[in-house]
Amino acid sequence: MATSGTTAFNMDFTEIAEEAFERAGREMRSGYDLRTARRSMNLLTIEWQNRGINMWTIDEGTINLVKGQTQYDLPADTIDLLEHQIRTGSGNTATQSDLTISRISVSTYASIPNKLTQGRPIQLYIERLRDAPKVNIWPIPDNNDYVLYYWRMRRIQDAGTGVDTADMNFRFFPCLVAGLAYYIAMKLPEMVDRVPMLKAVYDEQFEMAAGEDREKTSARFAPRIGYV
Repeated sequence: MATSGTTAFNMDFTEIAEEAFERAGREMRSGYDLRTARRSMNLLTIEWQNRGINMWTIDEGTINLVKGQTQYDLPADTIDLLEHQIRTGSGNTATQSDLTISRISVSTYASIPNKLTQGRPIQLYIERLRDAPKVNIWPIPDNNDYVLYYWRMRRIQDAGTGVDTADMNFRFFPCLVAGLAYYIAMKLPEMVDRVPMLKAVYDEQFEMAAGEDREKTSARFAPRIGYV
């Protein structure tokens, strides 16, 4: 018997909500059911971002530093920066070089005596604000030739209309459906008896998905140690 020959399975938001409602113990019957499922899915994916790093949300960005300017805006959907370097001689094969720039805390940044010092930046402080994070560079760039290269975590995109697909790796579909079923059941009084079972399934699915969604190379982690 022949196989399908395809590996393109995906689910739009309506299918995700239908599957979740069926697992919760009832059918999705109304537009309000779809709306409440969308709200729960958005809360669910925010929970994932609080749990740790989702590999598919990592992307690269750059900021062209300006002489005499210390603060720069990061994209509004940035959660945090993972890695960052200062590039000098950008685009020149003979001189281009990426140099380490270390991250410091607000206490360390506040204790810098002269924040107007100019030179090659060696430190940055990230203000994780409500609407959009900002990055503060020190020393202030002494020319316009520096480029800040960074790898960031971005927010998972919101659940859209019924025909939109989820902004996530396919490996998280079972976890998404299980989690959404658990969230939905918590809002349905008649399904309260199913909540413990649905939570156990969700926790198991998240553990499997998160365990696979990781770097497959050796890694060394150095703690950020601050001094009072």
